[in-house]
Amino acid sequence: QVQLVESGGGLVQAGESLRLSCAASGRSFSRNAMGWFRQAPGKEREFVAFISWNGGTNVYAESVKGRFTISRDNSKTTVDMQMNSLKPEDTAVYYCAADRLAYTGAYRSSADFGSWGQGTQVTVSS
Repeated sequence: QVQLVESGGGLVQAGESLRLSCAASGRSFSRNAMGWFRQAPGKEREFVAFISWNGGTNVYAESVKGRFTISRDNSKTTVDMQMNSLKPEDTAVYYCAADRLAYTGAYRSSADFGSWGQGTQVTVSS
């Protein structure tokens, strides 16, 4: 089991940047793919970004492709997401999550993620 704590959220204006960080504890972190998801008020949780266990594969939602970058440091057991050119529609609670299975190389669905953080609020004003 991996324990996850997100940080880095805040209030910014459209066009600005934020960097989210997810600190993980647990022996299996380096073997697990990680993902970032978000949930806006009144909407379902949606996929944002995925990184494979070794960092070799990144997958992004179309809505954030080219603006967001996910990265990981297995030595520090952290997963970050750099968010540039933020838009009001990026406003949401952002969650990091760990894949249930080890050594996953491709994103499948949010149901495959078994450990979740408490979330961090990102608010983008227009």
